[in-house]
Parts: sequence; C-alpha cells; structure tokens
Amino acid sequence: MLRRQFHHATAGALGGLLLLAAHQRALALSLSDLTSADASGGLKAALSQGAQAAVALLGRPDGFLGNPQVRIGLPGYLADAAKVMKSLGQGKRIDELVTSINRAAEAAVPMGQDLLVGAVQSMTVTDAKNILTGGSTSVTMFFADKTRAPLGERFLPVVNQATEKVGLTQKYNAFAGKAAGFGLLKPEEANLAQYVTGKTLDGLYFMIGEEERRIRQDPASAGSAIARKVFGALK
Repeated sequence: MLRRQFHHATAGALGGLLLLAAHQRALALSLSDLTSADASGGLKAALSQGAQAAVALLGRPDGFLGNPQVRIGLPGYLADAAKVMKSLGQGKRIDELVTSINRAAEAAVPMGQDLLVGAVQSMTVTDAKNILTGGSTSVTMFFADKTRAPLGERFLPVVNQATEKVGLTQKYNAFAGKAAGFGLLKPEEANLAQYVTGKTLDGLYFMIGEEERRIRQDPASAGSAIARKVFGALK
C-alpha cells in the first residue's frame, strides 16, 4: 500500500516537473517563434506609442516641473549655492529660474515628436532585436543614438529664448563659467541653455523608456495587436 502511494506521488511529482519544463521551453521559444517582421513591427508600434505618450506627458504645463522623476534643478554646486541665496532672501529669484528652465523644457519637447517617430519607423531588424533582448536601458540608448544630436539642435533655440525671459541667463552663465573653471561644474553645465537642453533630452528618453517598460509588464496596454503579440511573447 505504501509502495503504491509512493509510486503515485513520484509519478505526480515527475509529471509536474515535466509540465513545468515544457512551459519554460515554451516561454523560451515564444520570442524566437515570432517572425522578424512581427518582432520589428510590434516594437515599432509600441515605441511609437511610447514616444507620443512621453511627449504628451512632458510637453504640457508641469510636465517637467510637476514630475519629480524628470524635474530639472540647478546642477550640483549651483544647487548648493542656491540654498545659501535662499537663506539670504533670494529665494524668489531662484524659484523663478527653476520654473523657467522647466517651462523651457515643456515648450521644447513637442517639437521633437516627428523626429522620434521617424527614428522608430527607420528602425532595422537588428535594432529591434537589440532592444527586445537588451537591458532596461536599450530603448534609451536607441533613441539617444538616433535623435540626440538633431533634437538638441532643434530644442536649443527654444530653450534659450524661454530662459532669457527670466533675465538671469547672463548671470547664470557668468557664475557657472567661473565654477566650471574651478572644476566645480561640468563644462556642459556652464551654459544655461545647453544644460537645460541636455536635461530635457534626458527626461524625454527616460519617459519613453518608462512607457516601453510599462508595455513590457502589461502587454494588454499596447495600442496594437502586433505590439501585444510581441510583448506578450516576452512575458
């Protein structure tokens, strides 16, 4: 009797292990079973959706200023100096500057949507495979490689015009230039417009990556059937 129970228990456990192994093999093969066209098409659909969602989130009032994940503050040493200035009664001026640089970012972002979508549409099969099998920064790296230079050129004049309205740009550049000369700031942080443009791009790529990560975790939220198919295979 005990031997019969043992054999039944062993068979049941073995069957469970076989089912688990088969399930794991199915998951491992699910992505490879997709055609290159499916994988590329699904990723393009998802990244286009993610890019447009990121632009919509950031390119509006408080898109940057109200989001602690991407809010642009003053760089290192200047942030410390700003605390001292606030204690000396200059808090309003500092707040105006921080608000201004975030408003500049919010104004610039919508101008980049066509370049972002264009980068997605020109994606190669190799690009798609690298993103699908890459790490958590693969999307950010793809967009930065394809669009950072042209977006920077497009954003810079908008940022420059917006930050100059607050009347502190020249003072910032003079002060930051001296700080950079003493090694207290990075060279790219010494010019206000260039600094804000760089942080705008960082925030934009970060939010696109967040949108792509959300779709990976919840393929049902993808906007197209092919995107749901591809990201469902990654689950």
